[in-house]
Amino acid sequence: MANLLYVEASPNKQRSVSIEVSRAFLATYAESNPGDAVHELDIWAADLPPFDQHALEAKYAGLAGVDRTDAQNAAWRVLEQLAAPFLTADKFLLGIPLWNFSIPYRLKHLIDLVSQKDILFSFDERGFSGRVKAKKAAVIYARGLDYAPTSAWTPGESYDFQRPYIEAWLRFIGVTEIHSVVVERTLFGPGIDRESRAKGRLEAENLARYF
Repeated sequence: MANLLYVEASPNKQRSVSIEVSRAFLATYAESNPGDAVHELDIWAADLPPFDQHALEAKYAGLAGVDRTDAQNAAWRVLEQLAAPFLTADKFLLGIPLWNFSIPYRLKHLIDLVSQKDILFSFDERGFSGRVKAKKAAVIYARGLDYAPTSAWTPGESYDFQRPYIEAWLRFIGVTEIHSVVVERTLFGPGIDRESRAKGRLEAENLARYF
């Protein structure tokens, strides 16, 4: 039995494209992998503490190899607890809307909290190495506009900091196989919105059958 971690990054529960397409993926995945467990992490329901003085001092104490204070240890344990679902998962599914050319701030908050040395990555004289055992991730990207390279308004190479950032982060923590479903043009009217959602659901379902 494998464990799939689903990270839900949209607060727009009723109309979210990333959630709709992710749910289509999960339904097909459950049919194809009835023995697997799915764990959901809704970042809008999660308790995300500030990365404050104690957490920062705990980080640098670890980097320096010195003992942490009680307050620093307490802050560090919170980060380890938040990262635990990423370390126990065998596969990842992330549903991510695009906000201001990038990702929702709470997802960035979570990434900043858990992406610490000796938690999700380590390094030595040979360089960085990710610590997650999950080597496979599926990512559903939702976008209101068109971010194709030929887009007249928002060409991807200049405006897309969503997919490159997430894929760089996934590789950094140890994921080696990344599959993407990109749903765009959802703000181009109801007809195009329905068409984009349907196409995204189909791609997600096809991916889930062999994921």
